[in-house]
Formats: sequence, structure tokens, C-alpha cells
Amino acid sequence: MEASLESVGAAGARTGPAAHPRLAEAAALWWREGVSDRTLRRDERRWTAWTVWVVLAFALPGALLLYIELLAFPAAALCVAHAWAIPWLQAGRGARSAPSLGALQSEDEELGESDRVALGLLADLVGHRERDLLGRSGHAVQRGELGVWVLGEQGAFLVRPGGRRVDCWCVRIGEPDGLPPADRVAHLLLALREDEAGFATVANMNFSGAVWRVRGRLGERTRIALDAARKSARER
Repeated sequence: MEASLESVGAAGARTGPAAHPRLAEAAALWWREGVSDRTLRRDERRWTAWTVWVVLAFALPGALLLYIELLAFPAAALCVAHAWAIPWLQAGRGARSAPSLGALQSEDEELGESDRVALGLLADLVGHRERDLLGRSGHAVQRGELGVWVLGEQGAFLVRPGGRRVDCWCVRIGEPDGLPPADRVAHLLLALREDEAGFATVANMNFSGAVWRVRGRLGERTRIALDAARKSARER
């Protein structure tokens, strides 16, 4: 499921981290719990518990089968394969959350005038170091209160302080058809700067875990951005 951002309009002043979101889209989702560092830590613990449960639920029966009967090795191997494959597939889903600029375009599709203008405007939104990173990775990197964000066309990675954990989010603008890829990233960047907690409230987390689990499933360009974000998160 993908959340969407229609705009970066205001919805009133905010007195706490997520008490009164400035993003109109976050304010409209009144039934969702506001995101904060506390709620993120809680959700991350749940993801870890789920992963451990999956591994144990399949690995322990496999070990028990081998203990009872060595000839049950094929069945035991199948259990172990499930214990490895399910977390691996979930990490792959998280890795696909934030495709780099142009990754969703056809290889035969040339960069048009509107794309070049949009890319120039996006470059103006980031700093000098981030502009160079944008050119090499196709991602916009933004430091926030919750960690360091890596923004792609339809989602984001959030590298948490310390650089050991990454949260993967699906979020896109409301009507992406016809917009240049750089414009999509610019909309997400502006929304994130407007209200980080509201941005995370609108987005849907689809994976949380160790950085290495996601990094191994990424393309070369996205790895550049993730490595830069992890380095920045370690410096906090």
C-alpha cells in the first residue's frame, strides 16, 4: 500500500512532534497515531520481534526433525529455507521502496526539457554536497530529527541515528502521472522539510531492520545514497 501527498499545504501550527501536523495530508489521517522517536522505536522492536519469530518458527522445527531422524534432512532443509527466505523477501520489499531518479522510466525514454528543468529545480533545493550526491545516486538526502532520510521517486529510507538501522517507507504524491521524476522527489523533500513527523505519519512503513539487510538488495546508485546517509547518521 502506498500513501500519497497531494501538496505541502499547512494545516495549522504544531505544538508537539506530531500533535498538530502541519501537513494537510497528515491532519486528514486523524485516526493514525502521530509518528515520533518513541513510536518509531516501538515499531522497530515489533519488526525485530516479528523477524525473530519467523526465523524460530521455521528453524526450530527443522532442527527438531534432524534430531529425531537424520533421514528427514530434506524436510528440515525446507524449513530452514523458509526461515531464510521470508525475511529476505521482506527486506527486498523494503529495498524497492525508494527507486532512484529515472529508475521507473524506460531505457529508451530520453530526458526531455521538462525533466531537465525539474532536475535543476531539485538541485537548487539541496546543498552543494547533497547536489553532488543527487547526481551520483539519483536520491535526495535530508537530515531530520528522526534520522537521515534518503528520498526516491515513490518512497524513502530513514537511516536511524547510529547508522545501524533503516526504516523503509512507501509514499508518493497524489497524481504522479505526467510529472518529471525530479518533481516527484522535490514534492516529497518539501513535505519532509515542512513537517517530518507528519510526513512519516502519511507514509507507510513496509520494512525495518539492519541496514545490511536492505543494502544487499539495492542497486549501485541507491547504495551510494544509503552509505552516505549511514555515514551522516553515525556522526549525529
